Amino acid sequence: MEYRKFRNQYLVRIDRGEEVMESLTAFCKAEHILLGSVSGLGAADYAKVGIYRVADHQFEGKEYFGEQEVSSIIGSITEKDGEPYLHLHVNLSDDTMNIHGGHMTECRISGTCELTVTVLDGHVGRKHDEVTGLNLFDFS
Repeated sequence: MEYRKFRNQYLVRIDRGEEVMESLTAFCKAEHILLGSVSGLGAADYAKVGIYRVADHQFEGKEYFGEQEVSSIIGSITEKDGEPYLHLHVNLSDDTMNIHGGHMTECRISGTCELTVTVLDGHVGRKHDEVTGLNLFDFS
């Protein structure tokens, strides 16, 4: 992974074989980023994405293997327990141009991944919501 800063934005390149969530978390820790937004694209050979079943308070994930275009990564960076908290979604296109998407938990890069991280001033944490089971924005 390499990156460069331009005012309140970073361009981040995640390289072949690197995992997006791990790399982006390490980047946020190194640059002390606890509030921001993420957008990007790239190519992957493995991803785990899914859907959160609110009624059951459970995440249902699915794995995707093989070459895929990462047509979109979008999400937020906030803070939970003093650490960066990433909430990312991804759209993947397989070799038949079918799109699969959802909440991203893993994504291994096969070619490159190009991200733009916009850093925001201020603080937004996360708090657990008993009704949904989700870690919601905490503006306090």
